[in-house]
Amino acid sequence: QVQLVESGGGLVQAGGSLRLSCAASGSRFSINAMGWYRQAPGNQRELVARITSGGSTNYADSVKGRFTISRNNTKNTVYLQMNSLKSEDTAVYYCLTATGGVNYWGEGTRVTVSS
Repeated sequence: QVQLVESGGGLVQAGGSLRLSCAASGSRFSINAMGWYRQAPGNQRELVARITSGGSTNYADSVKGRFTISRNNTKNTVYLQMNSLKSEDTAVYYCLTATGGVNYWGEGTRVTVSS
């Protein structure tokens, strides 16, 4: 059973920064691609950033240049550094991985950006 636990969300003013963490257990973390998604009220869940086992990354256009995804395979943790936050970044942020053909989600961490 794979478990993902997100942390690091909170309330921040526009222009500020937050770093989200997602701790994984129950799988061979180092071989899995990991992703950060977000869902704002009334919107569909969308991909924010993704990192492969080899460290290749891709980002949503809306966060390019502001957000950075990284991973520490020793700690089984993936991070999302969010800088220059905007009010439109307000959402619940979720961590995702897939193994054995099954997607696993964390319960999410809420980010609120005040303008």
